[in-house]
Amino acid sequence: MPYVEVEEFIRAGREAIYPILKDMEKYPQFMNDLVSVEVIERKENMTITKWESNVDGRTIKWTEQDVFDDENMHITYNQIDGDLKRFQGEWILTPVNDGTQIKLTVDFEFGIPMIAGLLNPILKKKVRENSQNMLAAVKDRVQNGEKC
Repeated sequence: MPYVEVEEFIRAGREAIYPILKDMEKYPQFMNDLVSVEVIERKENMTITKWESNVDGRTIKWTEQDVFDDENMHITYNQIDGDLKRFQGEWILTPVNDGTQIKLTVDFEFGIPMIAGLLNPILKKKVRENSQNMLAAVKDRVQNGEKC
């Protein structure tokens, strides 16, 4: 069961980063393999979002529930339907000297035992690359004062 965790230091407060992370419809701007994100339902501290990605020519689709803890600036997500057996994780923003340590976790399982051994390492590598690229893009936007 692949698990990916990536971290990045951003020289900005959590209040500058958290709104970017909550604006999930703009994630395709950060992630090369992400085709689309559509908000299906929006409530005060939760969204249901529909995702489509392209990993090495293979389309992967899922629907997830995103829960926002605005007070602690923390986001958790969990697949409720889709191509993977399990896909969940969280965004953790930790204040540190002169900025914020941002951590993204992704815990997933492909769910087809016969091919999981082949695909999980490929997906894990792609998830790690995309996650690192996403954090770098968020960092660039925050530190250059760009608005999302």
